Amino acid sequence: MPTTITLKNIPDAVYSRLKVSAEMHRRSLNSEVIVCLETILLPTKITANERLARARELRAGLKPTKFLATDIDELKKKGRA
Repeated sequence: MPTTITLKNIPDAVYSRLKVSAEMHRRSLNSEVIVCLETILLPTKITANERLARARELRAGLKPTKFLATDIDELKKKGRA
């Protein structure tokens, strides 16, 4: 059963990095904290096939969007500005 915790006195630098990371991964701040904790506290080794299956599962859940190569190049440039 999930439990709720409250974090206090988070250093500004840590909060800023979490916020940026959450935005980059398109997750809520709460979800990003959980992923970070799981990564450190519950490291698991998964096979390449398991990782690939998970990636396909995630991809299947996305709505189809067609990007042109020029669109992708433009988005890459925006991310570097």
